[in-house]
Amino acid sequence: MRVEKCYFCSSSIYPGHGINFVRNDCKMFRFCRSKCHKAFKMKRNPRKVKWTKAFRKSHGKELAIDSTFDLEKRQNVPVKYNRELWQNTVHAMKRIQEIRSRRQNQFIKQRLKAGKRLELKDDEREVEQHLHLIQPKVTEAEAAAAAIAKTKQRKQQKEVERVQTMEMD
Repeated sequence: MRVEKCYFCSSSIYPGHGINFVRNDCKMFRFCRSKCHKAFKMKRNPRKVKWTKAFRKSHGKELAIDSTFDLEKRQNVPVKYNRELWQNTVHAMKRIQEIRSRRQNQFIKQRLKAGKRLELKDDEREVEQHLHLIQPKVTEAEAAAAAIAKTKQRKQQKEVERVQTMEMD
């Protein structure tokens, strides 16, 4: 069973599904659904249409360059049937799929980390701007007591510095 790729959105097209469009120069374009076919006829660029695979790859939303994609790119060359080769190929395909899914998950996590950092910075900035809404109101007596404590602490620091300078001389 041959599974084709849609020319516009790069999704899978199974046998008996989709639309084939043959241009005058005998080039075949396969589309998974009428949405892709209509967009192609309107001469839309798949890299500029947000729901296509080409857009996601070109804008860094999906993993674009990886060695696990090499197996899909191999040519369909007829090879004499060999049971051991067939088993090894199926095993390799399963292993490659595991590796690909792991790498894609890691790529997505890396991509989302930057957004989380930006969101955290925005939250911190907002808290700093509206700090007066969060801090409890201080009574006049508490404010006066705090001011007195600060002045006492400054005086003590000045005393300590003066004593240290005297000892140095």
